Amino acid sequence: MKSDNVREGISRLPHRSLFKALGYTDAEMKRPLIGIVNSANSVIPGHMYLDNIAEAVKEGVLMAGGTVQTFSTIGICDGIAMNHTGMKYSLASREIVADSIESVAIAQGFDGIVLVTNCDKIVPGMIMAALRLNIPSIVVSGGPMLAGRFKDKSVDLSTCFEAAGSYKTGRYSDEDIKMLENEACPTCGSCAGMFTANSMNCLSEAVGIALPGNGTIPAVFSKRIRLAKTAGMHILDLVKNDIKPRDIVTAEAIRNAIAVDMAVGCSTNTILHLTAIAKEAKVDFSLELVNSISKKTPNLCRISPAGSYHIEDLYFAGGIQAVMNELLQNGAINGELITVTGKTVRENIGSASILNEEIIRPYKNPYTPDGGLAVLWGNIAPEGCVVKKSAVDPSMMKHRGKARVFNSEEDAMEAILASKIEKGNVIVIRYEGPKGGPGMREMLSPTSAIAGVGLDKDVALITDGRFSGATRGASIGHISPEAQSGGPIAFVQDGDFIEIDINKNSINLALSQEEIEKRRKSWICPDIKIKEGYLYRYARMVTSASKGAVLE
Repeated sequence: MKSDNVREGISRLPHRSLFKALGYTDAEMKRPLIGIVNSANSVIPGHMYLDNIAEAVKEGVLMAGGTVQTFSTIGICDGIAMNHTGMKYSLASREIVADSIESVAIAQGFDGIVLVTNCDKIVPGMIMAALRLNIPSIVVSGGPMLAGRFKDKSVDLSTCFEAAGSYKTGRYSDEDIKMLENEACPTCGSCAGMFTANSMNCLSEAVGIALPGNGTIPAVFSKRIRLAKTAGMHILDLVKNDIKPRDIVTAEAIRNAIAVDMAVGCSTNTILHLTAIAKEAKVDFSLELVNSISKKTPNLCRISPAGSYHIEDLYFAGGIQAVMNELLQNGAINGELITVTGKTVRENIGSASILNEEIIRPYKNPYTPDGGLAVLWGNIAPEGCVVKKSAVDPSMMKHRGKARVFNSEEDAMEAILASKIEKGNVIVIRYEGPKGGPGMREMLSPTSAIAGVGLDKDVALITDGRFSGATRGASIGHISPEAQSGGPIAFVQDGDFIEIDINKNSINLALSQEEIEKRRKSWICPDIKIKEGYLYRYARMVTSASKGAVLE
């Protein structure tokens, strides 16, 4: 066992004495040593019950004959970090999560690890750590929150962001705002739509590193506790059979995950995270692969913000297992891949079926014949950019408009709320990429403000930053190369025309290449906005969004 490195032989006498200081018996020290990393804290609603999940995992490990050691890692709430300096740290924290888990797991010599997680950057950070360590691993999430009710409609966090934008229009009274504030997020858990946290929890299930049900069982359901206990038991089987993350997260498993991503309409952030996960798995990944799978995978679900349904609805309709079985029966995924259950994908999902054909459409009656995300290319984004196609109004799938250029999210927000954006405009927010932000902030506030003032069917927004999974509308992110690196988005001027054709996967600045090159020569790279601490180091080491915004 890997833990022999810290427990066996005369040279490990000091090590064993420290285990004894922790109260371990000789019997416990002969069993597989299982680490449980728990990102629980009191700053994230999705983490409120993670201690309960970790305790259930521990019980499962003990029932199956393992010895448990628990440790922690950091977590940031994206909703609370949104629209201020704090959001610069969100994506950057993914690397801290992965690095901290790697550090502890190798130093302590675990035989296997269970990763108890929830919320936006923590889930992919933990998957990255598992793949980097490549010891038997299972991911267990805390699960999604339930949707709220406001004026007899289902609501969630994105409703609040949009209401903040529409408040000035008189659509909501002060009493309405207070009621919405109190009702939109009624339980703990990851926010109720197909936002980034739930997207990654669903894809962890699709890629095989989490148990069936991980993506959709609500946080407050006792079934979530039972899932955690089962994960604790299964990790001992993985250790016994030496099944490791890179045995599971293969190139074919990544393809399965992309197909599920397209079918359920996940967050654009999933492309950023899948790119980083593929790098840790040591498998090839390209943005071209995303489009090739999207073109042949129908969009079967419209979960908020793309529609009015929420994760709990997807759960009751059959969950990710039902989506995957529908894809499997139509040849859209590979059913023969091994998963953390020790069984194949086909064996895991064989009994699942669609229980509500409006929430999960049948393969032959989809919302659209292609997937929920699209990658676009053109002279403004030579390395590509990403849009949540399923959340774009049909009237905005093709758009040509005058650029309104802003060098920060704050400047753009000020213009939107001051009614300085006109119908037909293309808002350009730049110097918000991985280096330029630094940290590649999410732009949920400006996209929600656009929707709130009623311009989401008239205005497009493009950025070298990124979007929350809660964003809807013609919002195109991850423009690469970013402005800070001298990408063409840096050369756009107010009044330039930008042409977008999502169905043709194209986005272009309506200028000649000669004019673009002329502007390039006169461009002066601005200083990095933050010149101290972690973000300064991050800005100097981070790669393009097209490469997953990983560190080199």
